[in-house]
Amino acid sequence: MFNKILIANRGEIAVRIIRACRELDIPAVAVYSDADRHSLHVRYADEAYYLGPSKASESYLRGDKIIQIVETCGADAIHPGYGFLAERADFSQTCQDQGITFIGPKPSSIAAMGDKQQARTTVTEAGVPVVPGTDGQGDLPDEELLKLAPKIGFPLLIKPTAGGGGKGMREVQNLEEMPGLLTAARREAESSFGDSNIYLEKVIEGARHIEIQILADQHGNVIHLGERECSIQRRHQKLLEEAPSPFIGSDQELRNQMGSVAVQAARSVDYINAGTIEFLVDKDKNYYFLEMNTRLQVEHPVTEAVTGIDIVKEQIRIAAGQPLKVNQEDISLNGWAMECRINAEDPFSGFLPSTGIITQSLLPAGPGVRVDSGVYSGYEISPYYDALIAKLIVFESSRDDTIARMKRALEEYRVIGVRTNIPFHQHLLNNPDFLAGNFNTQFVQDDLPPLTASHQDKTLSEVAALAASLASYEHHQRSALAIQRSQRDASNWKWIGRWERTRE
Repeated sequence: MFNKILIANRGEIAVRIIRACRELDIPAVAVYSDADRHSLHVRYADEAYYLGPSKASESYLRGDKIIQIVETCGADAIHPGYGFLAERADFSQTCQDQGITFIGPKPSSIAAMGDKQQARTTVTEAGVPVVPGTDGQGDLPDEELLKLAPKIGFPLLIKPTAGGGGKGMREVQNLEEMPGLLTAARREAESSFGDSNIYLEKVIEGARHIEIQILADQHGNVIHLGERECSIQRRHQKLLEEAPSPFIGSDQELRNQMGSVAVQAARSVDYINAGTIEFLVDKDKNYYFLEMNTRLQVEHPVTEAVTGIDIVKEQIRIAAGQPLKVNQEDISLNGWAMECRINAEDPFSGFLPSTGIITQSLLPAGPGVRVDSGVYSGYEISPYYDALIAKLIVFESSRDDTIARMKRALEEYRVIGVRTNIPFHQHLLNNPDFLAGNFNTQFVQDDLPPLTASHQDKTLSEVAALAASLASYEHHQRSALAIQRSQRDASNWKWIGRWERTRE
């Protein structure tokens, strides 16, 4: 096992990895930017090192600085988390060259699957169905993409070949609007991933976004951990995930087919460690390979809940050369899990980011409730990174019971000082179509009624009542600590003198 692990990330995922290290009795090293100097992951780590200015391009994306810190602190492994350097084949290769274990796949696997075009070509050769698009045609200029678009058919997506998380993606309805969207997509892709290459992909209308979690060790063992439903999205950003999928439900044959295809795709690039194969599934249950994320996913906790497998600890064990402890036959999905991403954004104002200081943060608790968070009361939300501040995960025996528990947990969850999307999740969980499992990737955009002023008024009144209660409680606590004047008619010294005279 490793002597020390450096976590090349921040926020809730850095805290999550630190906790896994603690349970494995491995010291954890944090890195931080100016904006994260007082972050929770810095407080939790055994050691912490300054990385650079607040901008990610000058801190968390500086692989050279991270390698220098590894040499300084004596770590022998790096866990990249997700985002930033997690899917950079060049960084994985640098780690390998420096004799540092990269807790993730090999550089060749990242290169094969991290480049979305190459991934589509690779899995096609392995017999995996893919969504129609410009796969296998290389880095095409805008002029060529404009010629190919009508042949693919509208609507279609412009997607960056590097990275993920919806960044750089644009949906195109017609040829007239496409030039401007191509420019915008390339600009955002370059800013987010340092790579402006893009490709086109046909939109499968009415599709579900379903992904399969896989684990692969260094001894040739590859297994899948079932599926996650990730169709609740806004602008290609996932908002709520659940496992298993209500669309697949009891269709064990489809689950096994998709799982086998995911394992086949992983084997096609000699994959090692944790990864996710993402599919689009149409209303007739035809599935198409979308992409592979060669890293840990934000939504991994729902799979952990229904399988009982700690994916982060498995990542570390696999990287240390240990074989998987379970076979495919050992994997079963028990119960139901759901995750709400709690973002610092205003759902009543077009989901604009909300920055500022969190003055109070009251977390939900109770049976089957888990909160993965990187913030605390007094923490400042900065504009430099994504809006995710926490993940609320609940688990129960059935989907209906899980939704009921999630409603209760959201009602308990209070964040004061910045706006969050908690009201959106409460609104979603009361929608009849969502409750019935009737939704797709366009549901939030096309079918979910928008939040109204009445929802906001109710939310503000609840926050005001809570703030008044907290103020009253704080006043009471201060009063209890106040030192009152003695009711005696003399000082303690005089009382001691009187007591001594009575003893004579």
